[in-house]
Amino acid sequence: MLGEFDGRVEGHRDGHGLVIPDSGDAPVYLAPQEMRSVLHKDRVRVRVLRQDRKGRPEGRVVDILERRKTPIIGRLLHESGQWVVAPEDSRYGQDILIPKNAIANATVGQVVAVELTEPPSLHSQPVGRVAEVLGEIDDSGMEIEIAVRKYEVPHEFTPETLAQAAALPEKLRAADRKNRVDLSDVALVTIDGEDARDFDDAVYCEPFKRGRGKNAFDGWRLIVAIADVSHYVKPGEPLDEDAYERATSVYFPRRVIPMLPEKLSNGLCSLNPQVERLAMVCDMLVAGDGRIDAYQFYPALINSHARLTYTEVAAVLANTRGPEAQKRADLVPHLLHLHEVYRALLKQRAQRGAIDFDTTETQIVCDDNGRIEKIVPRTRNEAHRLIEETMLAANVCSAEFIAGAEHPSLFRVHEGPTPEKRVALQATLKALGVGVHLSDDPKPAEIQAIAQATAGRPDAQQISTLLLRSMQQAVYTVHNAGHFGLAYEAYTHFTSPIRRYPDLMVHRVIKAILAKRRYHLVANAKTRTPEVRKWGKGGKVQGQAPKPMTQEMALWEAAGGHCSANERRADEASRDVEAWLKCRYMREHLGEEFSGTVSAVAGFGLFVTLDALYVDGMVHITELGGEYYRFDEARGELRGERTGIRYAIGTRVRVQVSRVDLDGRKIDFRMVREGEGEKPPARTERNRPVTTAAVAVSAAVELTQLRETDRLVKATTRAVKAKGVPESARRSRKPGPQRPAPKPRARR
Repeated sequence: MLGEFDGRVEGHRDGHGLVIPDSGDAPVYLAPQEMRSVLHKDRVRVRVLRQDRKGRPEGRVVDILERRKTPIIGRLLHESGQWVVAPEDSRYGQDILIPKNAIANATVGQVVAVELTEPPSLHSQPVGRVAEVLGEIDDSGMEIEIAVRKYEVPHEFTPETLAQAAALPEKLRAADRKNRVDLSDVALVTIDGEDARDFDDAVYCEPFKRGRGKNAFDGWRLIVAIADVSHYVKPGEPLDEDAYERATSVYFPRRVIPMLPEKLSNGLCSLNPQVERLAMVCDMLVAGDGRIDAYQFYPALINSHARLTYTEVAAVLANTRGPEAQKRADLVPHLLHLHEVYRALLKQRAQRGAIDFDTTETQIVCDDNGRIEKIVPRTRNEAHRLIEETMLAANVCSAEFIAGAEHPSLFRVHEGPTPEKRVALQATLKALGVGVHLSDDPKPAEIQAIAQATAGRPDAQQISTLLLRSMQQAVYTVHNAGHFGLAYEAYTHFTSPIRRYPDLMVHRVIKAILAKRRYHLVANAKTRTPEVRKWGKGGKVQGQAPKPMTQEMALWEAAGGHCSANERRADEASRDVEAWLKCRYMREHLGEEFSGTVSAVAGFGLFVTLDALYVDGMVHITELGGEYYRFDEARGELRGERTGIRYAIGTRVRVQVSRVDLDGRKIDFRMVREGEGEKPPARTERNRPVTTAAVAVSAAVELTQLRETDRLVKATTRAVKAKGVPESARRSRKPGPQRPAPKPRARR
């Protein structure tokens, strides 16, 4: 790989950086000296000079194409007579000099936003001015204010958008009701969490018979009504441009950055009870075995008969004569029918071979000051799963309807293991003695079969984690390559247009097909073209050579890349806030001991999840006791040479909280008592995972905790390699006193 490439700079907290070429080629390494003249997120032209000792292409910056324009967030400090801002994002690598007359009204230690006035060079630091003072680091909600700016999450609507939203009517007009099926007398209900504020889906089910006699068709009519956001948000208008730029709502503890203004998200588009609302309906006939025999889409007028919660519905299903059922006596028959169709859909799910793993979701409970009060497991019940399955049914009908019409759209694509991950998974399973065969082209049913066959083993958790990590991340794309985890040939997102822009686009496509026309995307200033999506080494989709994309298809692919990237941005911002809150929370537990479970293993140590607090931290290999440990990559475990003690995913341990690094979002543990080696204890009712939903692949959960652990492992691995930790560091010292706390720093 020689020549010159244009690309985007990605800095690293250790000082070096990478250039991600626009062409999609391998990243180009930039040495710390080269990073002195550029900043994270600059666009540059780089010339590849050589390969470094790790085999990576190494380059030199020959031209700076575009400097980042958005403000940089950091803490204002006064050091050696100079004012500087230390960036919150350590990937910038350089402090920013602030002239005395450019600090505005900020004081030492405050969080500020800085605009650059002079870019960095090989011989000088960047210079800037304070553009905004956010406040003190300990102010309630400051971690969210930092995150939305750090990750460039749009958090303020334009004046044009707010004006357009304000001009919308408070109630439905006669013109809004035209050409719609009136379902206001149908007992549709919304089922959501207790803290939900916007309701974008309502459901209804009734028995259905077709024909006469013993051979009559027995099944259910399932109606899924989704808020008709596309009726109010039109292409090219300010509301649409702001929604596209955000692409998704961003969820933080105690706060949401919505995709749409509140008048829409909590008002006109929210399916509030006893109020007429516009909806797009997926009307399905579901057979007794869970097959969807027929479906149709149409715009409708609905009136939600009740706003129900998951807890309330689960109580009704558990006891149809209990107090909850008595309060909703008129709705109980419909809820029972919903439960029946849900059980039928589960049968079809099992026949498809969709993947299903046991995991535990957690929920952060904050106090009035926005700090963590406690972290609790999120209990999922039959009502949660009922809604998930009905939403999956509507989504798959949407994908089939669009694919059948051969209309461009965004599909939700989830691919299985790459060839490299498949080979690694096969080797690991063989090393662990798993006898279930994995083919060269694995199917979802094979992954599920391995999970089921190893469910009773002591290392079942380790194997489940390996299976989860072998699969790729789901994306939005114009190419329909199916959804591996859910075992669907075509899948899209239709059910959440209030909070996801791809769903809004799908609604527009379905409306266009119903009207026998086409929905054309139009390029605008905010239609950014992302990196080209590569489908494997051969660039194939479902085994076929890709066709040259038309301009319209390229626009759809750009929209898919934009929505996928902003989904990841939202996840990163949410995780950053949660990690900061957890670090702040754990500072109050320094020196305390907790039981935990190993969640990941690397050559430099273990990652442990605490049982009581559901917080992750790292045990460095030097904290494992007086033993020499070797890392077995095939088995994913550390093994002591003298004692044979093994630490793998699922191993039970006892640790002490030894250090908390707010800047790096890291928590360090020290081993205080040996665990139970390679045999984690059998699960009891106390430590059994609360959830049993298919969170690895379902539309509702995207493996947030697991991906965050992977991110921590990779980041720490890079840091260890960059610092060149010698082999002797692997030899653990005997447990000693707690390490001293790090020297206090002025910045967060």
